[in-house]
Amino acid sequence: MQRNKSIRIYLIGAVGLLLILFNRCTKDNSNVVSDNDGNSYHSVTIGSQVWLDENLKTKKYQNGELIGTTTPSNENIADEDSPKYQWPYGGNETNVATYGRLYTWYAITDSRNVCPVGWRVPTDADWIALTTYLGGESVAGGKLKEAGTTHWVTPNTGSTNESGFTALPSGPRDPNGSFGTSGHDGNWWSSTSFSAMNAYSLSMFYDDVSAGMSDNDKHNGYSVRCVKDN
Repeated sequence: MQRNKSIRIYLIGAVGLLLILFNRCTKDNSNVVSDNDGNSYHSVTIGSQVWLDENLKTKKYQNGELIGTTTPSNENIADEDSPKYQWPYGGNETNVATYGRLYTWYAITDSRNVCPVGWRVPTDADWIALTTYLGGESVAGGKLKEAGTTHWVTPNTGSTNESGFTALPSGPRDPNGSFGTSGHDGNWWSSTSFSAMNAYSLSMFYDDVSAGMSDNDKHNGYSVRCVKDN
C-alpha cells in the first residue's frame, strides 16, 4: 500500500510540473495581432517574454510605406550600401504563408519599424533570454524547432517544440542572390549590430539540437520573429 501511495504522489508531482511548464510556454489563440500589411498572427508566451507565433510576412513598414525588393529576386546586392529589402523565399510568393519573408538587417532596423505596433525586432539580449530560459543554447534549438520532418529535413535532431515557438527552416538569402536550401536551417535577425558589416542572428539546423548566436553579413536575407515590447 505504501508503494502505491508513493506512485500516486510521484504522478501528481509530475503532472504538476508539466502544468507549470505548460503555463509558462503557452499560445494565446484569442488575441489576434495584425501587421502593417494585414497579415494576422497569434502570440506565444515563453517565460516572461511574448513572441509572435510565426515569422514576419509584411511588405510594409509600420507607417504603411513599402519595404523594397529586387527584380529579379536573385539580384546581387553585395556591393550596395545599406540595402533595405525583403523577399519571399526563392522569389516565390507561395512560400510566404509558411516561412514568412526574408529581410536584410538594414530593413529590420529602419526607424519606420517592420513589426506591428507594440512589437519589435528582438535584440541580442532578447534571444539570449529566450535560449537561457529553455536551458541554454546547447539544447534550446530542439525546444524551439517545429517537431517532425514536415518542413525540417530528417532527422530534425531533438525537435519537440515544447516552447510553442515553431521555428521553421526557410533557409537564408545570400548577398549574391542565391537562396539556401529550405529544410536545412533557419536564421533570425537581432537588431543588435556587431560591426560595420555584421549583426547578430540566431540560427538552428536540422541535424543539431542547439540554437546558436553568431554575427553575419547585414546584406543577408533572414527571417524576423517579433517580440512584444516590455
